[in-house]
Amino acid sequence: LFFPSDPHTPPPPLLYLRRLFSDHRQKKNMVVADANGSSTSFNFLIYGRTGWIGGLLGKLCESQGISYTYGSGRLQDRQSIVADIESVKPSHVFNAAGVTGRPNVDWCESHKVETIRTNVAGTLTLADICREKGLVLINYATGCIFEYDSGHPLGSGIGFKEEDTPNFTGSFYSQTKAMVEELLKNYENVCTLRVRMPISSDLTNPRNFITKIARYEKVVDIPNSMTILDELLPISIEMAKRNLTGIYNFTNPGVVSHNEILEMYRDYIDPSFTWKNFTLEEQAKVIVAPRSNNELDATKLKTEFPELMSIKESLIKFVFEPNKKTEVKA
Repeated sequence: LFFPSDPHTPPPPLLYLRRLFSDHRQKKNMVVADANGSSTSFNFLIYGRTGWIGGLLGKLCESQGISYTYGSGRLQDRQSIVADIESVKPSHVFNAAGVTGRPNVDWCESHKVETIRTNVAGTLTLADICREKGLVLINYATGCIFEYDSGHPLGSGIGFKEEDTPNFTGSFYSQTKAMVEELLKNYENVCTLRVRMPISSDLTNPRNFITKIARYEKVVDIPNSMTILDELLPISIEMAKRNLTGIYNFTNPGVVSHNEILEMYRDYIDPSFTWKNFTLEEQAKVIVAPRSNNELDATKLKTEFPELMSIKESLIKFVFEPNKKTEVKA
């Protein structure tokens, strides 16, 4: 399933790929711009058209004047992916497709084969084809593969690093994601972005973490690393332009708790908003699979992009200020 259709055709040598990426890095600041300042050197192939992140990526490409096409092939269908690449001739490939389950990851517990087909077989097939074609793959993954432990206690400020081994196996969804991440380490053309509890300024989107917890009858109150898409998705496009590969904790630095977010929601959006908390033990009675809670160390991403804001600063700038409906008390 994961090898070239012609077994006599070897994959590109590692040296060739490294030279290709090196040449791309040397050219990263040589983007051709038209009169409007739009980028004309890039041509992105994006998978996940109907998904939240995939849709936002298309809008970002339009705003930046970047040529892009949504892939029509199914990830697990090798021939359809090859056909997409041969037709589009992309400079980079983005994978925002995947199974997360509806209404939540509990769906994956009873649909394991469907989850494997896309999250495991599909992602590996896409990565393998991209390597064969000498293309960098930006893969939106998850950071929900860790949980607080004795080496990374809650409230300690010690986050899991990119090289740490996943320790959360509570949900089948997370198991598949951890499995794929480990296998993708062998693909030097892949940039794995660990997204967590994604948030955007669109508070009407049901996938938005803020929208989710604002609608829950009760919420747990645990500090977590999270991803502000309005700030980080443009960074992922820049990562493609720089041909960055390897694993990145794709979250804003620091942590924020459920209650802190809901307090901001009350202060900026709805002064009459109220909520109730319950414990992890109480939560466990109303969900099928446990949920991951952790802090990821964003030092690697912050070093590459020093302008990256902390989670609370980013929440205010990109989410709550644009949606503000009331005067916030100093």
